[in-house]
Order: sequence, then C-alpha cells, then structure tokens
Amino acid sequence: MSNASAPKSPAALAALTLGALGVVYGDIGTSPLYALKEVFHGGHVATTPDNILGVLSLIFWTMTVIVSVKYVLLILRADNNGEGGLIAMLALATMAVKDKPALRRVLMTVGLFGTAIFYGDGVITPAISVLSAVEGLEVAAPALHAWIIPLTLLVLTGLFAVQRLGTGGIGRAFGPITLVWFIALVALGIPHILANPSVLAALNPWHAALFFIHQPWVAFVGLGAVVLCVTGGEALYADMGHFGRFPIRIAWYGFVMPALVVNYFGQGAMLLAEPQAISNPFYRMAPGWAQLPLVILATAATVIASQALISAAFSVTKQAIQLGILPRMVVRHTSVRDTGQIYVPFVNWGLYVFIVLAVALFKSSSNLASAYGIAVTLDMTITTVMTFFVIRYGWKYPLLPCILATGLFFVIDVTFFASNMLKLVAGGWFPLVIGIGMFTLMMTWRQGRKLMSDRLHAEAIDLKGFLDAVFVSPPTRVAGTAVFLSADVGLTPNALMHNLKHNKVLHEYNLFVAVKHHEVPWIGFDKRIEMEPLGHDCWQIVLHFGFKNDPDVPEALKLLEDRGIPLPEMDTSYFLSRDIVIPTFGEGMAMWREKLFASMHRNAAAAADFLNLPSNRIVELGAKVEI
Repeated sequence: MSNASAPKSPAALAALTLGALGVVYGDIGTSPLYALKEVFHGGHVATTPDNILGVLSLIFWTMTVIVSVKYVLLILRADNNGEGGLIAMLALATMAVKDKPALRRVLMTVGLFGTAIFYGDGVITPAISVLSAVEGLEVAAPALHAWIIPLTLLVLTGLFAVQRLGTGGIGRAFGPITLVWFIALVALGIPHILANPSVLAALNPWHAALFFIHQPWVAFVGLGAVVLCVTGGEALYADMGHFGRFPIRIAWYGFVMPALVVNYFGQGAMLLAEPQAISNPFYRMAPGWAQLPLVILATAATVIASQALISAAFSVTKQAIQLGILPRMVVRHTSVRDTGQIYVPFVNWGLYVFIVLAVALFKSSSNLASAYGIAVTLDMTITTVMTFFVIRYGWKYPLLPCILATGLFFVIDVTFFASNMLKLVAGGWFPLVIGIGMFTLMMTWRQGRKLMSDRLHAEAIDLKGFLDAVFVSPPTRVAGTAVFLSADVGLTPNALMHNLKHNKVLHEYNLFVAVKHHEVPWIGFDKRIEMEPLGHDCWQIVLHFGFKNDPDVPEALKLLEDRGIPLPEMDTSYFLSRDIVIPTFGEGMAMWREKLFASMHRNAAAAADFLNLPSNRIVELGAKVEI
C-alpha cells in the first residue's frame, strides 16, 4: 500500500503533485505572511539595506539547505515501507539498533519526546497562520482592527466543527486553491523585484556571511525568526505515504520553492525602497484594490495549512495508539474508500481548546511567533539524529559518510534551536509545556502497561497446561465458537477462567486470540494470521497488524474459515477481560503517575470498539490488577 514509487502515468503524477501542493506545502507556503516581518519585528534587526540583503540571503539558504537538501533529497529516502513521519522514522531507527537494547531505549525515549512536541507545533501552526492572514484586514481597512481576534476564532471554530464530517470533499479543492495561492505569491513579488533588481544579490551566500561577521549577536537572535520560513518541513516527510517522494519533489522544486523565493525577494525589494513597510510587508506588496481579496485567499490558504496539520495529528495519534504509547481513543473513519481519512474527537477538541487559548493569550501573530520555532527546531534536530542511526545501522553505510551526511544538518538544527531558546520566556514555553505534558502521558501509559503486563504475567497460568487440566474432567460443551482475547500468547486469559468458574461451560470451538502491533506501517492479509492447534477444538491465534492497519479482528478471523474453523456470525461470542487498575505504594511508578495511569486506563476507549468487535456478541468479565 505504499505510494513511494513513481506514478505510472503523467496524469497520475500531475494529480498527486497537485494534491501534494495542497496537503504537504500548506504550512510552509503560508510562511511569507509572517516570516520576514518577524525577523525585523521588535527592532532587534534594523531595516538597513545590508541587513535586508543579509536576512534574505539567510532565508534563501536556510530553505535550500534544510528543505531542498536535508528533507527533499536525504530524508525522503528513509521510508518505512513507503511511509514517512517521525513515528515511521522512530520505528526504522529502533529496528536498526534492536541488537543494542540500551541505545534502543534512548532512541525510543527521544523519538517519543519528538512525537509529543509535535502536538505543541500542532497548536501554534493553525493559530499563527490564520491570525496572520486575518491581520491583513488591518492593512486593507484599519477600522476593522477590533474584529481580527473574533474573526480568527470564528474561522478556527468552523474548521474544527467540520472535522467530524470528513475532509474528502474539501480535500479535492486543497490543491487548486493552494496553486492559486502560489501563483499569487509570484504575482506579488515579481513587480517589486523588477523595480529593484539589486535585491537578487541576496542569492549570494556572502551576504548572509557578512551579516554574521558584522553583527554576530543580532544575526544569531534573528535566526529564531528566520527559521519560520521552513516551518512545515516535517510535513514533507510525514505525508510521503500519501503522495510518494517523486510528486513531493516535483512540487517543491517546480512550484513551491520558486514561488517562496520570488515572494520573499519581492518583500525585500519593497523594503529596500520603503523600510517603513515592515509593519506588514506581505500585504503592503499588494495594490489597494487587491488587499481584501488577498485576505480572503490567505485565510483559505491558512485554513488548508491548518487542516493538513490537524489531519496529521489524527494520523500520528492513531499510530501512537497502535504502538502502545497512547491509550485507546475513539477513531472514526470518515471515508469508505480512504482508510487514512479519520477523525479522533478527543484530539480534535483538545487541539481546539489549546488553539483558542493560544490566540486569546498571545493576541497577535508577532506574539505567537515568539512561541513558534522551539517545537519545530526540536523536531528537526530529533529527525536528524534518528536519520544518522537509520543510515549507519539500518543501511550499513560507513561511519564517516554518515557523520558527514547528518553532522552539518545537526549543527544547523542545534544552532536554530539555540536561537529559539532565547524566546523561551517570551512564549516559547507554551508549546514546550504542551509537549512535555504529552510526553508525560505517553511515558506514563507505556510504563503503566508494562507494570500491568508484568503483574498479569506473574499471576498467569500456562494455557496448554490449564487446558490439559480442564479436559481431565471436561466441562459441559455448548454449541458455537468462543473467541477469547488475550494480550499475551500462551497464557490463560482471565476471561476463560471466569467463564469456567461462573458459567461452568466451554464452547464447542475455542479461539485464544492475541493481537500484535508491529513497527512497520502495513502488514498484508498473507501475513495476518498465525495459528497453532491446542487439541480439543481449541486453537492459539496470533493476529498481526502494522501501525497504519485498522485492527479489525472479525475480518481477520474470516481467514480461518478456509482452515476448517467455523465462525458463524450469530454463534460466535467474544470474551474480553476488563481489568481495573489499583495503584499501590511500593515498586513501580510514583503514586501520582500510577493514579494517572489508572485514570487513563479507566477512560480509554473500549477494546471492543478498537478491535471492531460486534457489540451484540461481546462478554466482558472484570478483574482487579494491582500495580
């Protein structure tokens, strides 16, 4: 199910490239709204001709090195069976060092922190994008200043309210609207470049070097805003599974980067002539008659950028659930054809609450820019670190080329991160607090599940031995098939013991099913199922799913009908253990974390829904587990 290979026809390639424009490049494509403005905002960097050329040179070479070379050329090669993103990279890196347990644990922790920080980025991106677009009203009609925040909140509320309906229909319009947006970026920039072609001197990296030589501290501080021009770079990699690397590369080199460069240089050319236009250079490039239509187009473009990030948050959450690093949540499919189109209500409204809080707290895109950057640069750094371990231990490249390939990017990422840390007090704490909160939840859930599993293991009975003992004096057999869900292969499910204890019967056919999730995106039906006969019409079944598969147990079990195991729809019952976690003092986690885990476990979505079990044929039997 990978789209990593090149499309088979020019029409398919064109469609995927247009789709990539809308989904992949929405975030980075709307950065001209605020990136250049924020470098000079606050008066840290004076709007002198040398500084303008130095900053433009930094923006151009930052996009070239970080996006064109690092992401588009190098990291897009690191696909996990065609899938990309930090979780896919984490799975690749941890599999590459599976023979080094200590290193694997460290990489897992670092990768989980990067995944948690993504949610902080997911809050700031829609807030700053939509707010910066609506702020164009102030340029078009200064009297509307008081309406900027209410209109921003109205747009964001509408965006989150329609998520439950699915994005299939809206998504088809993403590409064309974003294409119009990139054409508008070029149309805005070209007249100013033609009027002041000397701005093209900034293509020479020497201007960026001179900026650092003459004003090292000012340039270092400025990097914290320069990095805003590459926010959204992670989306290139995360969306590889939807479009494939070839359309993403064509869209970047053929449309996106040229349009961004023309627009940034157009803004720079205007600033060389009118330094006072720095209050909002993007909108001031447009003639008066075009400003209001431009606000509408920019708002549509930023809504698309936000939509792509919201969809990514749903996807990352689903993958995290299946890898066991977040509790089960309600995941609704919004398309009968595309399994990737999902809606996670808890994540949707959680993001919405924090985004509204961000807009209300920071009140302007310039203030939000202080909060932006730390999460982005931290994720970029973590991706670079993971890439080193993938190419060194997964691809078996020699050490020196691996260091050379990732060392330069690591130094650049860390430099940008250090510059953004200067904004910690001014607002950078906000996405970090969200990320650290998510990381705490992830680590608590992961460790709590391990403690729970260890306790159940310690008290469990071997399944084969238990069945041998039961059939010495067999209980009454009743018609039908019983499916006992169990977390572990070879251990007796609590549900079986409770059923025998209370009902004193055993079904005619019994399946002991364990569901295993793997660190690969997709596992096909040919590798879905393993079975082992246990005698007396009992079987041990193991079902295998990738982290992007939907774990549909009844559908997977249909594969057994060809092997002589009857699964009549109305005569098959599913037995689950509903464990109640009891926090206790002693070994394990701190008491507050054990209580947090118990609460997460209690409020997790039902396993029956997660495994797609038919609700009218489920028997749940409870048990208490002390951790």
